[in-house]
Amino acid sequence: MNILMLSAKFPYPATLGGTQIRTFYFLKALSDRHNVTLLTVREPDISDQQIEGLKSYVQDLILFDPPAKPPSGPLAKAQRLGQFLLNGTPANVTAYDDPKIRAWIDQAVAENRFDAITCEHSVNAVFIRPEYRKKLRTVINVHSSETCTIASKLALGISEKPSRDRLLLPLTRRYETNSYRNFTDIVVTTNIDDQQIRAMVPTAQPNIIPNGVLLEEFTLQTQEPANHQLIFTGTFDYSINIDTARHLALDILPRLQERYPDVTLAIVGSKPDPTVQALTRNPNVIVTGRVPSLADWLHQSLLFVAPMRSGFGIKNKTLEAMAAGLPIVGSDRALEGLLMDEADAPGTPLRALRANDTDTTVAAICRLFEDADLRSTLAKNARHYIEEQFTWSRAGEAYCRILERPSEAKPYPEQP
Repeated sequence: MNILMLSAKFPYPATLGGTQIRTFYFLKALSDRHNVTLLTVREPDISDQQIEGLKSYVQDLILFDPPAKPPSGPLAKAQRLGQFLLNGTPANVTAYDDPKIRAWIDQAVAENRFDAITCEHSVNAVFIRPEYRKKLRTVINVHSSETCTIASKLALGISEKPSRDRLLLPLTRRYETNSYRNFTDIVVTTNIDDQQIRAMVPTAQPNIIPNGVLLEEFTLQTQEPANHQLIFTGTFDYSINIDTARHLALDILPRLQERYPDVTLAIVGSKPDPTVQALTRNPNVIVTGRVPSLADWLHQSLLFVAPMRSGFGIKNKTLEAMAAGLPIVGSDRALEGLLMDEADAPGTPLRALRANDTDTTVAAICRLFEDADLRSTLAKNARHYIEEQFTWSRAGEAYCRILERPSEAKPYPEQP
């Protein structure tokens, strides 16, 4: 097959985090079996070395320069909001929209150059015209729904600009609903994602493919460190990770320090926001920025703690910590899509401690600090679960099967 993959985010190397991890491993799986052309955007920080590295995984690499950044200021923002109201396209999507990319894709489809197109994340859906589905398979890989993320932030009171988000919520829902209807196939990461999209598009039948872990990189911790170090990982220019890091450092860590003065918190990941960097005013907080080996930092820590209050989809950070053998204390958001205890399914081995507020998080951490046997049980159960269910090779194989189904022309569905 000849497959065109669209990814606004440059997906190499896979250590970049975020949506790039899932995109890269699906790209790799498809390229092992088919001819894949990747169309992506070269941001200024993408090096020639990264480009050469990515070329080895694709038949053809099509690079476009990023569109010019829109002007700032109140008037420009008001104009963008007006455009959103008129054309139904959010600003974060418009930022990647480019007439040159649209023209390239239109020509490729007209010339029947591809048997299928995949869109990695909903920002790329803007390039898919409804009539494409009559000619070829079109697949959207929904890493997470922006509609549900905005709604969750508003419900929890952690939106940075609640007035703006209350206005954007119905508009974003309209954009995503209309976009999903343009595709022959929808791929999501969890049952919750599946339910959310079915609520938007009742005729949709999403395919659930969870994220994975590269087991050779995230090896099992062989010896517990003799410390009380907690770790939380991610990309820290992302509002949900920023909120979680601040919640850990400002609400949870001080409570723990009262009982364990030596407790430390390592916030490990690239692009730390100034508000995250400022957390090091507490000498027991470490903010690393990007590190050569995330696995090394996991192995140096005693517990992985993820009291996330928002965000949907399976979290790579949780899977990686489980693979590395760290006992986990996590919220429902951090543990989404995973069977962690009897509450999720009868007979499920205990794989993490669930905690959804400050008090229960502090109590769970203290419990694990004091109980080495429980730490060992959680670590072993979690690692086994990852080995059985959450590898990138398994996820990539499932993605290939969707693209390889016998394709039938599908008319654009009428609006309900």
